[in-house]
Amino acid sequence: MHPHRVTFVIFDGFQALDLVGPYEVFQRAGGYDCTVVAPMPGPVGTDSGLPVHAEHGIAALSPAGLDTLVVVGGTGVHSARHDARLIDWIAAAARGAGRIASVCSGAFLLAEAGLLNGRRVTTHWARAERLAQEYPAVTVRPDPIFLRDGDIWSSAGVTAGMDLALALVEQDQGQQVALEVARHLVLFLRRPGNQSQFSVGLWSMQPTSDPIRQAVTAIHADPGARHDIAGLAAHAGLSPRHLQRRFTAELGIPPATYVERVRVEAAQRALADGGDPIDVVARRYGFGTAETLRRSFHRRLGVAPSDYRERFRSAMGETL
Repeated sequence: MHPHRVTFVIFDGFQALDLVGPYEVFQRAGGYDCTVVAPMPGPVGTDSGLPVHAEHGIAALSPAGLDTLVVVGGTGVHSARHDARLIDWIAAAARGAGRIASVCSGAFLLAEAGLLNGRRVTTHWARAERLAQEYPAVTVRPDPIFLRDGDIWSSAGVTAGMDLALALVEQDQGQQVALEVARHLVLFLRRPGNQSQFSVGLWSMQPTSDPIRQAVTAIHADPGARHDIAGLAAHAGLSPRHLQRRFTAELGIPPATYVERVRVEAAQRALADGGDPIDVVARRYGFGTAETLRRSFHRRLGVAPSDYRERFRSAMGETL
């Protein structure tokens, strides 16, 4: 049995982790022949200045016969997409590849090659608006960690490329192999592709004092607990008024808003991973009723809990 051929496309100013993370996943799994190609062979600078050796230049490597093509991202992507020879090579390689994948802003190169027209893709949240504006034929979804649309796979930035690679390994070799790789690399197997890039740990400011840190810890430890201002103040050892003021100053939002966002995220995971009725999920995570949960979902996510569960499961079905 021949190894599965994975070719990574890099360029000056690419993001090192977009390459190294997925590369490590494939190599740990075994059964993959990984190759790195750039416009020219030799050292290629990353956007952090770290040089990486490209084994091949596009002039010397045939674009035919690849199994998986992975195009990485980085701050140099906008210069790279004006390299007509590189774009032509990507387009030719994609025609014969079984799978095409982009990591982070690598989606710009696939779009420039005309490979994403009519497709749904994701990218780093900070690049999503520009991608949608410059390539209106592409449906850009900024929220998921990774996304599959037919033979096109795309992921958010940096470490999300490893989630994408794990999903590809799982497709090729099964969950057990992917699980072993994830354990070895101390990764989750696997963060669901439709999980948001905007988890609480990413969108919120971090507490700068121990009292507010205690309150935040209590919220995350049990999202479904009451967590009214008096209870949080007790955790923090502050008066309710003082807690309200300091919490808002340190995290940028009031305690009630923070609690709701944590609860919504917890309910998202429950709806994605389990089959409990929506009213059970609502009670477990402090919403009280399904109607309150529905209002919070509409306010935060723009969808009803039932629609979220259905969309999530549909998206997961496409990634398997």
